[in-house]
Amino acid sequence: MKSFVLLIGFPGVGKLTIAKELSPLLAAKVIDNHWFNNPILRLLDDGTTPLPSGIWEYTGSVRQAVLDAIVDHAPPTANFIFTHAGLEEDERSTRTFQQIAGAARQCEALLVPVRLLCDEEELARRIITPARRERLKSIDAHASREKSRRAQVLNPQHRFTLNLDVTSKTPEASAAAIRDHILSVAAGDFGSLPCNDVVSPP
Repeated sequence: MKSFVLLIGFPGVGKLTIAKELSPLLAAKVIDNHWFNNPILRLLDDGTTPLPSGIWEYTGSVRQAVLDAIVDHAPPTANFIFTHAGLEEDERSTRTFQQIAGAARQCEALLVPVRLLCDEEELARRIITPARRERLKSIDAHASREKSRRAQVLNPQHRFTLNLDVTSKTPEASAAAIRDHILSVAAGDFGSLPCNDVVSPP
């Protein structure tokens, strides 16, 4: 069954790393959220000046163009893994999910959202790697802690959503858990789906 997997989580949680591990398990292409953002951000982001509020409309247009190309031209059996730093009660995050969900419907693909959850201190530790800044990703550990305390990872309220605590999981173990969940969903074996593995609140 053709599948669209959407990995949702805070910056630094390991979305792209897990996506790369999951890709060969599902024979899926990875489409990272920063592929949509960076062509626009590289024009304006100097690391100090706040970005204009309207900039995200342009990145949304880039995302929609990519999704339209998938709908119109991707092979019928192609699988895709998307990443998304979506937040609860955030209109832009919800619009991004709706864009991807709409493309999945048009492709008649199985949509499986995966919420990647992580302990606050572990998330702050992961976010400070220099390679992240080279890819225009946040490396602010303080901001990461504040986001963990004040916000929640987007919950799309989709029947096939998997909540996965990746605090102490390797990327390989996380990818394997996601693969097993997707295979259970695709087989219609809902009774054997693993219990959602959720981080306890602080």
